[in-house]
Amino acid sequence: MAEFFRSFVNLISVLAIPLLIAVFFGWGFAKKVKVYEVFVEGAKDGFNTAVRIIPYLVAMLFAIGIFRASGAMDLLTSILSPVTGLIGMPSETLPMAMMRPLSGSGSLGIMTELMKVHGPDSFIGVLASTMYGSTETTFYVLAVYFGSVNVKNGRHALPAGLISDFFGMLGAVFICRILFVN
Repeated sequence: MAEFFRSFVNLISVLAIPLLIAVFFGWGFAKKVKVYEVFVEGAKDGFNTAVRIIPYLVAMLFAIGIFRASGAMDLLTSILSPVTGLIGMPSETLPMAMMRPLSGSGSLGIMTELMKVHGPDSFIGVLASTMYGSTETTFYVLAVYFGSVNVKNGRHALPAGLISDFFGMLGAVFICRILFVN
């Protein structure tokens, strides 16, 4: 069963991006949309958005720096590590799991550190990479993007984002255990 699952996941990973690109181009062609021109127009808007989010980005990175430098992350990691052991998640990946909803660059730094220490082909390296790709930077999105377009009431955005991050982490542990632990 595990071998079939591995083969299926490998097939999906090889075909996913090319099929997605083909669907976008095919849909645009069917709707008679000038795909390249629309892409360029979106890129122009993206630059303006990038300029508008700089103040929110600086504030968010400052808050994350304080969280890490204060030792709060290390304290939280030591408290939660017995729980992560029960689900088969190495305690070394817990800082990655905690940082990912806060910051993409912060979690990328943690993931890079894990890769240097444990290696990219180790279970910890593969799990950290899968966690990175399976979750979103929820607080970053709320602070930066919602702030840049003046969203005052995010309603269910925070709980929905954190719930999806939680299940993304659990899914990463589950999938990596199936695919990479013999």
